[in-house]
Amino acid sequence: MSFIWMCHAIDGTDVNIAEARTEFPTQADAEAWMGESWSSLIESGADSVSLLEGDRLVYGPMGLSAG
Repeated sequence: MSFIWMCHAIDGTDVNIAEARTEFPTQADAEAWMGESWSSLIESGADSVSLLEGDRLVYGPMGLSAG
């Protein structure tokens, strides 16, 4: 099963950001990518993210604010 990120707007609705829908082979790979990419997701309209393994919620929503 692969891991993907689901992005959410400030009102909680899903935001379709293609780069976040990349499939990662491991949770560690997905988290490393998020560590490098969170600020560009904010610029694309995301306020928070959730990590999914297939259809299963691993955790989230997790805020993306820098503060």
